[in-house]
Amino acid sequence: MHTPNAHSPPATTPWLAIFAGLCASLVSIGLARFAYTPLIPPLIQAHWFAEAQVVYLGAANLAGYLLGALLGHPLARRLSNTAVLRLMLVAVTLSFFACAWPLSTAWFFAWRLLSGIAGGAVMVLVAATVLPHVPAARRGLASGAIFVGAGLGIAASGTLVPTLLQFGLRDTWLGLGVLALLLTAVSWFGWPAPHREAAASHKRVPLAPGLRLLFGQYALMAAGLVPAMVFLVDYVARGLGAGSHEAALVWVLYGMGAILGPMVYGVLADHLGARPAIRVALIVQALAVATLPLAGAFWLLAVVAVVIGSFPPGIVPLALARVHELCATPAQQQVAWSRATVSFATFQALSGIAYSIIFTASGGRYGLLFAIASAVLVLAWLAQEVAAYLPSARARRAGAPDKAQA
Repeated sequence: MHTPNAHSPPATTPWLAIFAGLCASLVSIGLARFAYTPLIPPLIQAHWFAEAQVVYLGAANLAGYLLGALLGHPLARRLSNTAVLRLMLVAVTLSFFACAWPLSTAWFFAWRLLSGIAGGAVMVLVAATVLPHVPAARRGLASGAIFVGAGLGIAASGTLVPTLLQFGLRDTWLGLGVLALLLTAVSWFGWPAPHREAAASHKRVPLAPGLRLLFGQYALMAAGLVPAMVFLVDYVARGLGAGSHEAALVWVLYGMGAILGPMVYGVLADHLGARPAIRVALIVQALAVATLPLAGAFWLLAVVAVVIGSFPPGIVPLALARVHELCATPAQQQVAWSRATVSFATFQALSGIAYSIIFTASGGRYGLLFAIASAVLVLAWLAQEVAAYLPSARARRAGAPDKAQA
């Protein structure tokens, strides 16, 4: 699986660059986004914010992710990929320290928004910054290693946050800030030499057929993963009445799935092709999310948590593999990946707000959120099946034997 872009010469220490990329995804996505999920019940119980406010503050990170996806490349053209990535890690670190003092809802919202901006910018820049410096034969492994960072962050949030909460909510935020600061520092000199991103206009690069379907599917995947990503811990702790300890354990299992996801989905794409692998992933995830409100036994809840946890980071290498199948040149791949990330971020932000509204209006019905999410994932799968039978798709197959273009 390759990502956009590059004709840069290989770096002398590519694995340092991979380590820096792993730290970036761990801090800006794994911790900045997912550490908030196990903090939702304590934030409510400590009366820092009302229940509705806590949910909307969770959506702030998703909205910021969209802004970051849009701003990442323009910032890189003005500065450099490396400079922007370092700046984003500093921003996330500052946001953790700032959130230790809930001065107001607006204050908290602004810092959660900034952490989301950092995550979006990292997502559009990190692979394109690191992979050009990795030997071609190892780029698939490197891509998986970079995005495993998000899973490691999720697992860390499920083990570290409950431990830190024993010292208090403020100390928890400060502890996350210290961890982010440490990872930012140790990765600082691992990034490749700074270079400005090519300033070619995205509008001038022709995009391959089939990408619109991918953009739509990726957007629907974003909408389908939000409820579990945001509400899983609160659902187990308060919705099922299982308490914070069992909820934290479920979140650790979610994190284990997130660690496995990039590698497992990547291997699936290598063996089946990206398009069939996307089909399998969507069907499995739709069934898992639909099972979540029915999982009364802990063992079933554990299995479902692992499966669902594999999805958020796992679909990244799947989408990248599909982009690589559909786009022949690095320039096309770069533009396609940027647009795919923006479509994902847009629907993630909109669905975060929509689910928050539905959750509040329904009186806290978790099952309704999971049912909607499952239906959205089924829709993403059906879109792929319908597209295969459209006249344009049949014509392309007849003219080109490469079924990946369909």
